[in-house]
Amino acid sequence: MTEGDGVVTRAIRVRLDGTASQSDIGALKKWLEREKPLEELVRSGELRIQESAGSDQQGTDEQGIPMGAAIEILMLLSGAAAQSMFDTVFKQVGRGVKAWYENRRSVESGDPPDYDVDPVHLDER
Repeated sequence: MTEGDGVVTRAIRVRLDGTASQSDIGALKKWLEREKPLEELVRSGELRIQESAGSDQQGTDEQGIPMGAAIEILMLLSGAAAQSMFDTVFKQVGRGVKAWYENRRSVESGDPPDYDVDPVHLDER
């Protein structure tokens, strides 16, 4: 996938299952934004972290929250970092999500939502 300026963008999708709350996705996004070296890449503009409703939505509840749908965070690597750093960033995202999952388990009641971390082609979402 390319952005409007012709720069190749690679993405990593972090998907939380349908048991995730909006607070889970917000907390995970903030956690990842503070992870080193992800924080540095965000600051330099080479990485964008954005929330997204999953593509398997089954409608929304009265608050507009997807029901039974996975919730996603997309990690978008752009520019030269896309090719040279993708594998490193992918591993760091995986470690960061696992650390958040373990932390979530210790600070909140109930099981944390299951998650998947996958490389993604943006046109296949």
